[in-house]
Parts: sequence; structure tokens; C-alpha cells
Amino acid sequence: MEPHLAIVPRTVTTGEGIAVSITDLPLFTMLRTRMHWHQERQRLLAENVANADTQNYRPRDLAPLQFDRLRPNVAAGGLARTASAHIAAIGGSSSPFEASKLGGNEVRPTGNAVNLEDEMVKVAANQMDYQAATTLYVRSLGLIKTAIGKR
Repeated sequence: MEPHLAIVPRTVTTGEGIAVSITDLPLFTMLRTRMHWHQERQRLLAENVANADTQNYRPRDLAPLQFDRLRPNVAAGGLARTASAHIAAIGGSSSPFEASKLGGNEVRPTGNAVNLEDEMVKVAANQMDYQAATTLYVRSLGLIKTAIGKR
């Protein structure tokens, strides 16, 4: 007899009869968005730390992620980096997330408002939140694979 070969679907059919890739399910899309948000926040926090001695530098951070407000921003224009060797526009970012400048309570005589202790606390919290999102993503994907018989 021939061994039984299990065919594992890579798509799931929704209630409306639409086939969707497993990784395009809303849970996975939200988790990926959350992970991208944490990556972008890490970049901004690292930039704040790197500019801790730069005159008149104000720290920046991302606005909290709210899934009910997420939608593509078609009206936003600007220069596009078509190659990784291109220099990014000053003050611009290719990030889809909203950045905010923080005023900082303590401004040094040089005009710099970066507080290294606060930035390091934010970096540590951001890292823990990113790890939680990746763990949830991996375990949810494993659960779905188990449910469809892949594992």
C-alpha cells in the first residue's frame, strides 16, 4: 500500500468563501504590524541615545500604536529611497508610523533634551514588548499548524 500523504492547505477559507493565506489572518497581520512598530521605535530610541551630546537635539518617539487608526497614508509624499546606498532625507522617514517629538523636562545648557536613563528604560521596555509579540506570533502559527495537521 502507498503511504498516506497529507496535503496541508496554505490558505484558509473565510466565512464569505474567500481564500486567505494563513499569515494574512488578522491576528498575524496585527502582530506583524506591532513588531514593525517596535523595530521603528527601537531605531528612534537608538537615534536619541546616539544624539545625547548633540546641541539642540530633541528626543523623538513613536506615537502609541492604535489599530483602529491604521490605514495607508496615500497623501503623504516625499523622496523615496530606491537603493539601500541612498542617503535618507533629513528629518524624513520611510516609516508608516507617526513619530512625535518629545519636549523633555530637562534641557541642558547646550539645548539637548535627551535623558539617557529615560531612553534606556524605554529601550528595555520596547525590547521586552517586541519579544512578547514575536513569541505570540510563533506560538500562534504553531497552533494553527497543529490544527491543520502540519505538526
